Amino acid sequence: MEQVLLIEDDDRIRLSLTLGLEDEGYTVRGTATAEEGLREQRRSPADTVLVDLMLPGVDGYECIRQLRARDDVPIVVVSARDDTHDIVAALEAGADDYLVKPVAVKELSARLRALRRRARASSVAAVTALVFGDLEIRPEAGEVAVRGEPVAVTRTEFRLLCELAEHPGRVLSRAQLLERVWEYAYGDERLVDVHIGRLRQKIEDDPAAPRHLVTVRGMGYKLQR
Repeated sequence: MEQVLLIEDDDRIRLSLTLGLEDEGYTVRGTATAEEGLREQRRSPADTVLVDLMLPGVDGYECIRQLRARDDVPIVVVSARDDTHDIVAALEAGADDYLVKPVAVKELSARLRALRRRARASSVAAVTALVFGDLEIRPEAGEVAVRGEPVAVTRTEFRLLCELAEHPGRVLSRAQLLERVWEYAYGDERLVDVHIGRLRQKIEDDPAAPRHLVTVRGMGYKLQR
């Protein structure tokens, strides 16, 4: 059974999500603070972590950063905050997805299943290496390097990079990437934009003037040599 760690300070919401996810077949452990959640994840790593942003003490953003610094566990934010700034900040901190409360358990469960499928698969696993100038992507090994130096990326960032690399020079729209990488038929396209921005920070010499990961205005993104 998939193990879910739920970091949520509202007792009613924590209980409601726990019961709902257990009905969906998950094993859920809940904590009321980020500090407790971080300790719990160190003690017994969960397959996926759900994080609220408005937590007492250490807030959700810092919790995400600390989780991400430790490993690439899938992280989903479940928050009442629906402002663009909050969503972008959470994704930039390292979250893989963002859902606004109130959350339907069926939708949350579908998002979790998609995250786990992405974690277990690579879209171009049969290819040994994909080279774009000084950028090298090794799908089988799950590795990215720039000028021979390894670059740390999350699972979602890696899948996004592989999807673009599988179609070199071809423009893929945000909707196409959302469907192929996140496996969402519809959703918030800001997920794509923020992850592209994070990748540029890691693989481009000048993220403001990228050479490889290029925006085609009004169309989408492409990876070029």
